[in-house]
Amino acid sequence: MQTTILIVGMGILAVIAYGDVRTRRIPNVLSLAIAILGLLRIILGHDTAAMGHTLAAATAIFTAAFLLFWYGGIGGGDTKLVAATALLVGYHDLFSFLFLMSACGGALALAMLACDRLRRRRWHPARRARTPLATETAEGVAAPARPTVPYGVAIAAAGVVTLILNAPFAR
Repeated sequence: MQTTILIVGMGILAVIAYGDVRTRRIPNVLSLAIAILGLLRIILGHDTAAMGHTLAAATAIFTAAFLLFWYGGIGGGDTKLVAATALLVGYHDLFSFLFLMSACGGALALAMLACDRLRRRRWHPARRARTPLATETAEGVAAPARPTVPYGVAIAAAGVVTLILNAPFAR
């Protein structure tokens, strides 16, 4: 049953990553499904100490992520997903998950910045910067949109890698 939970969890994380890249949204129902799988995994483990530690760790991670959300550092879907994935991963593998998530997030952010710079450097005659019209002010001309990072991809990738490396079928 544990293996089934892990495989279903990895599939949902893959769907989340794909959707986050395309729409920059993480549906609540998918984060809830990951959390439920994590709770099922804890319950089936029959280890009350591990249950308490995992729930406490997921609560602490949710609190820290919520503060990042509150100050505009990450999105609300990312906040819910990281806490749900912490439940699925468990407290034993939490530090490796967080390290992988940070590494994946950094690589993803660098890739997004590089793509954004390459996109802006392309020169097309039709895309020349325009000067404001006589009826517009300089502030009236729209500034380029700030690039966003689909951090759900980093969370999902770290979750999948952590689950694969620590799964019973991988040992």
